[in-house]
Amino acid sequence: MQNPLIHVVQHLAPGGLEVMALELARAQAGQRPTLVLSLEGDAETAIAAWPRLAQHRDQLLFLGKRPGLDAALLPRLVALFRRLRPWAVHTHHVGPLLYAGPAARLAGVKRRLHTEHDAWHLNDAKRRAVVMLALRLARPVLVADAPHVAEAVQAAIGLLPKVVLNGVDTARFTPGDQAAARAALGLPPGRAILGVAARLEPVKGVDLAIAAMAHLPGDALLAVAGNGSQAAALRDQAQALGVADRVRFLGLVQDMAGFYRALDGYCLPSRNEGLPLALLEAQASGLGVVAARVGGVPAACDPHSARLVASEDPAALAQGMQSLLANRGGDPRGFVLAHASLAAAAGAYLTLAEEAA
Repeated sequence: MQNPLIHVVQHLAPGGLEVMALELARAQAGQRPTLVLSLEGDAETAIAAWPRLAQHRDQLLFLGKRPGLDAALLPRLVALFRRLRPWAVHTHHVGPLLYAGPAARLAGVKRRLHTEHDAWHLNDAKRRAVVMLALRLARPVLVADAPHVAEAVQAAIGLLPKVVLNGVDTARFTPGDQAAARAALGLPPGRAILGVAARLEPVKGVDLAIAAMAHLPGDALLAVAGNGSQAAALRDQAQALGVADRVRFLGLVQDMAGFYRALDGYCLPSRNEGLPLALLEAQASGLGVVAARVGGVPAACDPHSARLVASEDPAALAQGMQSLLANRGGDPRGFVLAHASLAAAAGAYLTLAEEAA
């Protein structure tokens, strides 16, 4: 494939950044040939762990980066870019910026973009210095995916990024047949069901959502979509709190549009977030949301239907859940259509790339 737009990520495993890169490549493919380049891993291992990747197989490249600093990776990237002659190279997060940003410039790629999807890592002085060096070497158009990320980047390194909000596919994520969606997931009819979709890691706060269920009256269920290192501990927690019969662990769900359709509301209890795609997907599916007020969460929420609560407070989260189930008003889908569509994000990045030439 000659002259593609190449999105570069550190690895391809389930996560918001990785989903955003895949979705941007898919949305932009109608106007430019696109590829997603993973510095780490290989195709077969990645697809086995994340079957969703199979539908993108023809767009994926893997470089099998060695652990730690890989000095051989830069010349490999330069050679790859000289062979493919990319129309643009778009890096996502620090590792891709450090390797693929300078490689793109050395290979003569004129259109270089870099998106910061969060800014917490810039609190570390060494990481800050690495980012600043990489930006000087690569000289990309610097973008943030949310206003709060742009402000934090400016405070940390003195550069103000352009802002392109994350977007979701509003043709895929739509309201639908709740009964059929529940049947497909083995969830019961006739019960109020709240959902959370996340990597089962501490930063995502799924333990807080489980703790909130102990404060939530009635027989509402919590459906948890995702895998991670905390899976066993979260099951034990639910058992210890006496809510194991009200928490359903679904594992890695492939049909996320169906997952949202099965729900009555969506919960995001994260301890830290950029601009979370799951919130946008849930709202595009017509769901009201309750979420911890962290990072870019407020910018991702319909102000008329979302319930924002303090972080690390299961009781407040439970109150938000109860309020959400009692009153499901507002127009969350309308909010996403107006502010956070995938088409708008994909087009904005293409415009920035054109302007960078």
